[in-house]
Amino acid sequence: MAVLARLETDRVSSNNGVLLVADGAEQTIEVFRQEVRSWVEVNFPPDLKGLGNPIMLEERPKPTEEQVAWRKAVGEKGWGTPTWPALYGGAGLSPAEARVIHQEFARAGAYNPIGGMGVMMFGPTLLEFGTEEQKLEHIPPICRGEVQWCQGYSEPGAGSDLASLQTRCEDMGDHYRINGQKIWTSGAQWADWCFCLVRTDPTKKHEGISFVLFTMRQPGVEVRPIKLIAGSSPFCETFLKDVRAEKKDLVGPLNAGWTIGKRLLQHERSSISSMGNALGGSAALPDLAKAYVGVDTQGRLADRDLRTRIVANEMDGRAFQQTAMRAMAEAKGNSGPSAATSIMKNAGTRWIQDRAELTLEIMGHQGLGWAGEDFAPAELEAVRSWLGGKASTIYGGSQEVQNNIISKRILGLPDLTSTH
Repeated sequence: MAVLARLETDRVSSNNGVLLVADGAEQTIEVFRQEVRSWVEVNFPPDLKGLGNPIMLEERPKPTEEQVAWRKAVGEKGWGTPTWPALYGGAGLSPAEARVIHQEFARAGAYNPIGGMGVMMFGPTLLEFGTEEQKLEHIPPICRGEVQWCQGYSEPGAGSDLASLQTRCEDMGDHYRINGQKIWTSGAQWADWCFCLVRTDPTKKHEGISFVLFTMRQPGVEVRPIKLIAGSSPFCETFLKDVRAEKKDLVGPLNAGWTIGKRLLQHERSSISSMGNALGGSAALPDLAKAYVGVDTQGRLADRDLRTRIVANEMDGRAFQQTAMRAMAEAKGNSGPSAATSIMKNAGTRWIQDRAELTLEIMGHQGLGWAGEDFAPAELEAVRSWLGGKASTIYGGSQEVQNNIISKRILGLPDLTSTH
């Protein structure tokens, strides 16, 4: 994590609400900050304070009227996807303004109700590779939080070697017919649409893959949730039998899906690494530790060793979050994320796991519960989050896969895994 602690003032810095950008121009954002703060005070339902959109759910309960109202309000402003073009439902704002929205939401204990894979992965990819018609059809509902997407990538025989996928997609004249199986399809049981990598040319490996879209609400799509050690079922195995995809829902040229698929994975890794930013609304480790462990006569955490490790984790978190924001700003100026997302994915998920371990250590025996009235809801959630977080260094490409990418794409080292 020490490598992440480099000074941020060479590119982007903040001082008393004034943003200093790389070209030296000084732009005030204080007026915009006050606008956001006032709007949140009027529109954010107080009963939702401190809540969020947890991923590891056993099921998705019906949203309350307040949750629906908050989603609609943010969607109408485009603030759920603040840097996306206003033409398609975003707000068309700068990264600096998007950061202000994030900060003011966190200040009010509010969450961004517009999320999911449509925002994390598919939307940014479609904005880059989709036709105008595809953007106009699919991006606005994502910005309003009206449609849920899932990802059809991994297969039982194509995990780390994704390009060996065998799900077939045949040209039927006026549409495509898809047959095969996908696995680890996150949120498939709740999704309306799927973006999917399919085999359109069986004679070629990477050059025989296409990127297609299809609706999950059709005959031939069978979803079976997979229960994890955290007790939840966010991942699924998905069976496709004579599934229909319209010709207009082929993204990019036929057999050019591998390039698009790799780009989407960069967006995914960037989003996974940014999950740490969402922890801002949860209980701070120092406050949690004082409540469970106690303080000394000077008001400091009584356990000196634990205090040192908490401070180290807080410093790692701040360094990571600042670096992530800088990387996002640079990616915006350089036409999207790069292979550096593999570094951020590894660093971010490791930090989140370390934080979860510290949380349970702080709670002591109260951090060992699975169910029952002897444990507070927050304690039970901490245990399940700790267990669910074990998967974060695997999904989106395991740490080993990311290390290979870092080795080849960033360090330029030879590929020792290839055969000759």
